[in-house]
Amino acid sequence: MEIVTSVEQDVGLTVSSTIPSSQNDINPRQQNTWPNGPFVTDGRYIRDTIGASIKYAGVNWPGHGEVMIPEGLQYQSIAAIVSKIGSSSGGIGLNAIRLTFAIQMVDEIYANGGKDITLQKAFVQGLGQTNGTRVLNQVLAKNPQFTINTTRLEVFDAVAAECYRQKIYVHIDNHISKGMWCCGTGDGNSWWGDTYFDAQKWSRGLAYMASHAKTWPAFVSLSLRNEPREPTSNPSLAKSTYNWQTWNTYMRQGAAAVHAANPDILIFLSGLNYDTTLTPVVRNQPLSPSQTKFNLADFPGGPQKKIVLELHNYETGATSCSSLQNNLYNNGFQSMTSNPGNGINVFPVMLTEFGFAMDANTYKGVYATCLANYLPTQTAGWFIWVLVGSYYVREGIQNFDEAWGLFTRDWTNWRSTGYVNGVLTKMARDTLAR
Repeated sequence: MEIVTSVEQDVGLTVSSTIPSSQNDINPRQQNTWPNGPFVTDGRYIRDTIGASIKYAGVNWPGHGEVMIPEGLQYQSIAAIVSKIGSSSGGIGLNAIRLTFAIQMVDEIYANGGKDITLQKAFVQGLGQTNGTRVLNQVLAKNPQFTINTTRLEVFDAVAAECYRQKIYVHIDNHISKGMWCCGTGDGNSWWGDTYFDAQKWSRGLAYMASHAKTWPAFVSLSLRNEPREPTSNPSLAKSTYNWQTWNTYMRQGAAAVHAANPDILIFLSGLNYDTTLTPVVRNQPLSPSQTKFNLADFPGGPQKKIVLELHNYETGATSCSSLQNNLYNNGFQSMTSNPGNGINVFPVMLTEFGFAMDANTYKGVYATCLANYLPTQTAGWFIWVLVGSYYVREGIQNFDEAWGLFTRDWTNWRSTGYVNGVLTKMARDTLAR
């Protein structure tokens, strides 16, 4: 049996999502137990059910690549990875993960009669028969609770369960539609209506994941879409729809799908130009080419205080901290100031991606040191890009070594112990102490 939800909007769009009834009415949360959810927004703050201010100090853990399961499990067990992230087992003191997924995973579930595909099929599909079988065997050796018939979502379930055991918030992010490396303006995933970016399948996928994750007690929030950007491979689409008015239409559609499926979770909205700007939303300016302005009441979840803004920043060549801070302020962090001024929309704002090469010296530069000081003073949550030491496959290269990864290629050590032990752990402590 399936439950179909439909949300009509005055922009002429219909949101339809099909939610498995076995997931629909499950909510394991209990009052006054960690994570003390569901969370709500309170001006620039996020608060739990006992009124405490909640900040995220987290890391991105990708699961949106061609295999479509969280990376690194051929090298370490889920428990071992999570223990190094958090604080309960002597880790580095982070309290959140941004777990990414591809809409393709949900599309394949629907195409398969509502059943997810197995790890055996996922690895062969993503890496080929020989390498896929080899890497799967490595995953099973490190994670013996799984078998070749375990499904992809059961791996996501296991990650979420371990995060709950170690008191780490789970934030899920729709990173891309087609499972692959992200992001480029010509990759077919850039904008609603692009080659792989079907708006109705996107809404359906968001609703499915929001509903499925109801069974995860550590699940607290969801991002609607990673890095909306100009679809340069489709000039007519870019000319006709790449604008704030269209953004507003589809963000409302996505929020409607998520809120109907799971009204407890926070919903994150990302901006244009690879999510580097949300200026008209924050400054209450017209959402061009229309004269309409952002209205929280238009967003399902808005009146329930469920909407959060997210930004990305990769100004790694910054030579001035004040200039970097001004850019962040003007692109969206103005919403977090204690005295924002007339007409400013006040929201919690998070930097859900920033990162740089994890070598011996880059972290000593302006970009990394500036963010390490700026974000805690803004009481702004953040997720560094990226946890992985390597990817199952990235841009056609298997076992791709990630120079920006916190882990070494084999996921056994920190790639830059100077940064992790000397800067990142302090940044987390400073963020969570405020």
